[in-house]
Amino acid sequence: MDLNNTHVALRRCWHPVARCRDISESPTGVLLLGENLVVFRSGDRVRVFYDRCAHRGYPMHKASVEAGGLRCGYHGWLYSPSGECREIPALPSDTAIPSRACLRQVGGVEERFGLVFVCLDDPTPGVTLPELPEASDTTFMAGDLPVLRARSCAGLLADNFLDTAHFPFVHAGTFGAGEDKVVGRFDVRRSPGSNVAGEFAFSASYEHVFANREDPAVARGERPLNQTRRLLYRYVAPFHLSLRIDYVEAGGTNVIGFFVCPETDEYCRIFSTIWRNDLAGDEERMLQAVDFELEVLKEDLRIQESMATLALPLPGAGNPRGAARHPAEIHTRADRTTVELRRVLAELVARSTD
Repeated sequence: MDLNNTHVALRRCWHPVARCRDISESPTGVLLLGENLVVFRSGDRVRVFYDRCAHRGYPMHKASVEAGGLRCGYHGWLYSPSGECREIPALPSDTAIPSRACLRQVGGVEERFGLVFVCLDDPTPGVTLPELPEASDTTFMAGDLPVLRARSCAGLLADNFLDTAHFPFVHAGTFGAGEDKVVGRFDVRRSPGSNVAGEFAFSASYEHVFANREDPAVARGERPLNQTRRLLYRYVAPFHLSLRIDYVEAGGTNVIGFFVCPETDEYCRIFSTIWRNDLAGDEERMLQAVDFELEVLKEDLRIQESMATLALPLPGAGNPRGAARHPAEIHTRADRTTVELRRVLAELVARSTD
């Protein structure tokens, strides 16, 4: 079984589609699972509909804003903020408007961590939005990476984020030089009680040696380049991930949020934010940190965009909780977290398609 970017089970999951700050009263078009959507803000709410007028399919992201709603640019149909048609200019004003004359709703819309999340259909039971306590902790500064679009598979991007064995090879130009090549044993815990929410989620903790090139004390000779850090990965299905990094010698915490929007069979958009409590409010250092993480992400994307097959292999539907066996893959004990990813997604697909 393979999970591609537009698998039907993903319609019943939450996905990021935009940054909240980029959404205004003016409509914006976005892609999710091969579907065109229109996003706009009306009052204090973000509204999301399928991006077509109920009359002749005109793309509503090209509509004009009126009375908090949208007026179609083709025949002038006026839709309320909740999607009902309120006016058809071609008909006399006393003509009853068909009840079916409305914009098609999505299953759910939520705002969290500065992102707009959308579920196309009703969420699968047990599927939740991610939680990230550091995002609301006032001791942390936040820095957003540019939103990137890449030819990639959302499942493989999640796999890459959870994988540590590639660090010395893919990230030699950023932090990977001096990394331990041998991957130690992760402590993997399924939800509940795993620092994550929802049934389809897990956390994984690990401690290892890395090259801390960002530590100013290294340049001053006060601390060694190779230091210790504790990693806490948090995963919530389908493609919501974070990594909390606690620096043992240097002190401080760095959290990387990684949220993937599968747009089409071939393309994804990546929303990433970092939260840090060790910058003392220094905006310039945050900009430098964002630039550094962007270079790390670009190193990953050079690998991901070279993949010939854009699908994540999953264990068979009849054995989702067993070993994640697939003829296209071989797993080792260094793949503990990415095997768990496959198990969780296999369970999610089985539940969503029952």
